[in-house]
Amino acid sequence: MTPRTPLTDAALTGLRADVAGEVHTPGDPGYDEARTVFNAMIDRRPAVVAQCATEADVARALRLARDHELEVAVRGGGHSVAGMALSEGGVVIDLRRMHTVRVDQDARSARVGGGATMSDLDRATQPYALATTGGRVSTTGVGGFTLGGGSGWLERKWGLACDNLLAADLVTADGGTVHTSAEEHPELFWALHGGGGNFGVATSLTLRLHELPTMSMALLLFRPENGPEAVRTYRDVMESAPDETGGGCIYLTGPPEEWVPEPMVGKLALGVLFTFAGTLAELRDVMAPVLALEHEAEVIDEIPYADLQCLLDDPPGMRNYWSAEYLNGFPDEAAAAYCAAAATMPVPTGTQHVLFPMGGAVASGASDYPLPWRSSPWAVHPFGVWEDAADDERVKEWVRGVRSAAMPWASGDVYLNFIGREGQERVVSGFGEQAYERLSRVKARYDPDNVFHLNHNIRPAVALV
Repeated sequence: MTPRTPLTDAALTGLRADVAGEVHTPGDPGYDEARTVFNAMIDRRPAVVAQCATEADVARALRLARDHELEVAVRGGGHSVAGMALSEGGVVIDLRRMHTVRVDQDARSARVGGGATMSDLDRATQPYALATTGGRVSTTGVGGFTLGGGSGWLERKWGLACDNLLAADLVTADGGTVHTSAEEHPELFWALHGGGGNFGVATSLTLRLHELPTMSMALLLFRPENGPEAVRTYRDVMESAPDETGGGCIYLTGPPEEWVPEPMVGKLALGVLFTFAGTLAELRDVMAPVLALEHEAEVIDEIPYADLQCLLDDPPGMRNYWSAEYLNGFPDEAAAAYCAAAATMPVPTGTQHVLFPMGGAVASGASDYPLPWRSSPWAVHPFGVWEDAADDERVKEWVRGVRSAAMPWASGDVYLNFIGREGQERVVSGFGEQAYERLSRVKARYDPDNVFHLNHNIRPAVALV
């Protein structure tokens, strides 16, 4: 994009003087670190990285971008696996300094900065024995996660993260600020339940908290040949399990941990994970049919929720390619296809082949939000993570193959936080066609020029005519 007004040293000096945070441009000592993102496949050189410390900083950086017709990227606290947190030659509004979490124990709510991670949130709420639905790793950014819907271990009990959204503060495309809730700007508030970062920069979110005095987990490791029986048994357990139960089946490379038998390290294995918002005794009762199966290793314990969130943390600096399919059902044939797809999974890598149970409060939550996938009982999430660029096509092809294998049972809906850039048709399928049209009208009101387009983009209604 050619700037209407050249980005001069004077303009950058003015930005640096005005913001409480830091500003990095090419050649600055901190520039390369500031532009490094989670996914090592993404290597872009923005003109400016504004590491904002306040809402006013966000508005000021946005004004600079608009005055010079520079593309805007917004970086929250987490992954942005598709690389949409960076713009080549544009302005990055980096929120990571805005990570404060303030817990109101009496109101059972938390006000969370736009750059906070799940670790920031979970560590702040844990001393009060409170929590809310969060991502499945501690490094997930709270903002993008919640505004995209928010699927996590506790969703069957408390709903999606966005179901627990009480209010949000945004800097909009014109540089103004908006506080939105069910009572204030209700149409915008509706759009934030799945619509992502399309409508402004979320500088803070207020989330509902719930009592969580005890959390338990179990991870059982199976040899691949025993995987199909374990997957079917897990499915049968989850179909009648209480809503406190979460987890999933995870084909993975056997990790070099003390509890993993040496012959399984570096080899394909199936992990069956149970998470449980309750005591270990209650969890053992629920998972008894799976525990009775022949398995090679196990970790079963009560664990602080914030520590559970670190169990499957994704290392930064790896190459990532993710996708997902949401399923109408998971019969034996689907289970067989899921297990068969693991046979060609790239091993040893950080790649995972995941099956998540849905249901519970996910399915019973608000049906009018733009989240059509919430009614699916199961989700398959191929999660490519690797180091060597020479493996790029091999891993991508495997991910696409998993999607193809799941197609006979796929609903066509998708949780957009689980995928990268897969085209506009997939974006619409993430919201549903009618909801997308409604979202586009909200977009036209708050961002008619589509300034915030580095996301799973909702085009303003005027652009659809």
